[in-house]
Amino acid sequence: MANNDSRNFPVVAEPEQKFSKARYGMIIDLDRCTGCGACLVACAIENNVPPDPPTSTERTGITPIRVYRADNGKSFPDNESVFFPVSCQQCDHHAPCVSVCPQKAVEVDPTTGIVGQIPVRCLGCRYCMAACPYHARYFNWWDPVWPKGMEEALNPDVSPRMRGVVEKCNFCFHRLQAARTKAAAEGKREIDPADYVPACVEACPAKAMTFGDLLDEDSEVSRLSKDRISFRLLENLGTGPKVYYRSEREWVRTLGEEVVATKGNVHG
Repeated sequence: MANNDSRNFPVVAEPEQKFSKARYGMIIDLDRCTGCGACLVACAIENNVPPDPPTSTERTGITPIRVYRADNGKSFPDNESVFFPVSCQQCDHHAPCVSVCPQKAVEVDPTTGIVGQIPVRCLGCRYCMAACPYHARYFNWWDPVWPKGMEEALNPDVSPRMRGVVEKCNFCFHRLQAARTKAAAEGKREIDPADYVPACVEACPAKAMTFGDLLDEDSEVSRLSKDRISFRLLENLGTGPKVYYRSEREWVRTLGEEVVATKGNVHG
């Protein structure tokens, strides 16, 4: 005889809440950036990036953000310097890393525009590193090891990655997931922008970084991206970066059209 007791049937979950489509981007004011490196430290702590082994080099260490120092090439007293924080530029059009990955370990989220890296799919071929014109990807040469006691401070929202995979910035995507969870719990269809801010933006003491939805015409990041002094690195490549830079200095904006990641010196 069939059991008609509804208590024995599985509970059907409510359908996943749908949030509005967004294109998250960042504005970096180079006239404010002091090159202090707070963004590097915040990123490493937030995303469980372990300290580099003593044998690591500039090429074999992991840092989702690098700060490059460049100057105008003039002699004192006319010499001027600028610091360029460079991470994944979150390409929106024909992202080179996506097109070359044989494992589909790199994907552009259609709802956010964020270029995600999926470690469990990555086979470590490093095609994406060769394809990235911004040199914003890093190969993990070692299994993660933290000094004694430091493992107690790891972020439980981010899984440590194994050696043999490529790493990059993903705009602290786990923070977006937390913001969506909070909004769903409160019965809201939109997240509070204040609930989703990457660690680097939050930590910058000079307030040189602004983050938000580029599709939101009322957002600060959208307004600044259209400003006359805003520009994108290697924009002529047509990759459509969602990271914009700003500077009142014309020589800095001109430098952005060149390969800053190869002409500049690493700082921090």
